[in-house]
Amino acid sequence: MKKLIFLFLILYFSLAGFKIINEELFTIPPKWPKPLYDFSKNPLSSDKILIGRALFYDPILSRNNTISCTSCHSQYTSFAHVDHSLSHGIDDKIGIRNAPVLLNLAWNKSFMWDGAINHLDMQPLFPIHHPGEMDETLENVVDKMQKTKIYPAMFYKAFGDSIITGERTLKTISQFMLTLISANSRYDSMIRKQIIFTDQEKNGYKLFQKNCAFCHSEPLFTNQLFENNGLTVDSTLKDYGKMKITQNPDDSLKFKVPTLRNIEFSYPYMHDGRFKNLYAVLKHYTSGIQKSQTLSQKLKTPIVLSSNEKVDLLAFLITLTDKNFLFDPKYSYPKEIFNNTQTK
Repeated sequence: MKKLIFLFLILYFSLAGFKIINEELFTIPPKWPKPLYDFSKNPLSSDKILIGRALFYDPILSRNNTISCTSCHSQYTSFAHVDHSLSHGIDDKIGIRNAPVLLNLAWNKSFMWDGAINHLDMQPLFPIHHPGEMDETLENVVDKMQKTKIYPAMFYKAFGDSIITGERTLKTISQFMLTLISANSRYDSMIRKQIIFTDQEKNGYKLFQKNCAFCHSEPLFTNQLFENNGLTVDSTLKDYGKMKITQNPDDSLKFKVPTLRNIEFSYPYMHDGRFKNLYAVLKHYTSGIQKSQTLSQKLKTPIVLSSNEKVDLLAFLITLTDKNFLFDPKYSYPKEIFNNTQTK
């Protein structure tokens, strides 16, 4: 009897686990680690993802309906922002940091350059409430959504009733962002043994593993940690990174290590967008490191690269570009919802 109960429990939890992550909506790439996001508290559905996608592109999230998530996170630049070094918000206000890429978020431990947010469901609250970004409140957003023609109907289809709440709103945005998985680059094809790297890409890969992988570890190309990568403090912003949150001097000048996936399209680089191209980034790491008490241990040993090696390393970094992700219509502006002028 005990053996039967044990087998039943295994079967039950296996089936429960299957239901938690809908494989048609979210597929874990081969050999990737288990996602950190708890899907049991926000099970994916196509209807909820569609709401999140609509909200991602809808300026209704901002005070005067002029700023949307995509104002700073464009699909064609890996959901980053390349027009400006720093993010731009409502009333032409300028932020204090460069908008990071949005991809593979289910594997993230924390969010924002300084780790101020520790859960994806809460992340949208920061730009919505920030006076320099959307300058709105979640309460007002919900009220505006309830008065539209599209959202009550979409919520009814997704939740079984047309009641729009702040929690539901945030979770639908999370659902869309969870689907932003980039895992189909030339590098991924090489890992799957579908292609063979060129000699230049192979050498660049070896150089990457030797000099960069300690922070930008595969397959996510980030170690999810906060590191001081030897940047000087900007004289205007005076941004000391994670220390702003923790008030711990040991966190001075430490910023979240960004993923390198799609780095070819996510310029400018660093938390303040100070480097306009990848050549400038390599120049920093080979000759621009500023030593300080909190400098990453790995960067205390100089990185030496010849001109040809830099070219090879760049050739490898370009293999991280996933054009399927950048142009996938399921992530794009939902014209099927918004093109009908009678919906709002």
